Amino acid sequence: MFELFQSEKSQEYYFRLKAKNGQIILSSQGYSSKAGAANGIESVKKNAELDERFERKETESGKWRFNIKAANSQIIGTSQNYASKDGMENGIQSVMANAPGAEVKDLTVA
Repeated sequence: MFELFQSEKSQEYYFRLKAKNGQIILSSQGYSSKAGAANGIESVKKNAELDERFERKETESGKWRFNIKAANSQIIGTSQNYASKDGMENGIQSVMANAPGAEVKDLTVA
């Protein structure tokens, strides 16, 4: 499930993709508008099925993370840090399997 929300601090809009167990798999950068964040969700859904859209990285501390990128190479979402490369690959597989059909829960509406 995607959650669309607004930061009380910055007033920017963000989204996150959660697994069925509630764990956050992917988070966005801040958007100045709700429409921008909604477009980001649609971009993740569209690009999630393409393995070449995932950028895999090892952090300086030896952890692993990935970014999902749009066709223009702009980062649209970033994962949490994973202890192992296999864990990161499982996270990517989860995004590929779940993001395209995930529902969107708008947390900005009361």
